[in-house]
Amino acid sequence: MTALPADVALLVIDLQPDFMPGGALACEDGDALVSPIADLLAERRYRTVVATQDWHPADHASFASQHPGKLPFETILLHAQPQTLWPNHCVQGSQGAVLHPGVDWTVANLILRKGTRREVDSYSAFRENHGPDGTRPATGLAGWLHERGIREVHVCGLARDYCVLWSAQDAMKAGFRVKFHWELTRPVTEANDGMVREALAKAKIAVI
Repeated sequence: MTALPADVALLVIDLQPDFMPGGALACEDGDALVSPIADLLAERRYRTVVATQDWHPADHASFASQHPGKLPFETILLHAQPQTLWPNHCVQGSQGAVLHPGVDWTVANLILRKGTRREVDSYSAFRENHGPDGTRPATGLAGWLHERGIREVHVCGLARDYCVLWSAQDAMKAGFRVKFHWELTRPVTEANDGMVREALAKAKIAVI
């Protein structure tokens, strides 16, 4: 299969066991992505591949367990912004946090760990969520891609309605053309699919 232009990069978002059936924060059929994404990487069509990895401390502020009386999937205000509370997931060093072993990650040029700061959640590969000072700190990924001459970013992985969507939106804001591998994503909840499609259309992100 023909290689894509050198200025196109692939972002594989959070392909980790905790986001798959049997995991702490499972996306329905999330494990169905492992084989096709492994095949896509094996084709070597993308010369630049970035994999992100949710990597939370055990007492992360987004975990419902850190907020007495609160349950997973409830919403609170964190740093004056709405924050969904999650089950404990992708805890640093746990088996649920590893990049799925069914994929050959040696083809990745960069593995970016996110959500590492206790007080700040981090859906996007490009920016953390709002922190105590009201800003969304950059991860440095945009600069890394720009310096490699990347102009277009394709996204896939988990979860469609959170980390993949936010990464796609922030990639656009960082000046990249963006395409969204819809069939290579799965949501936390399919009820959000309409919202995701509307958000992609509003941002002029192509669905492939």
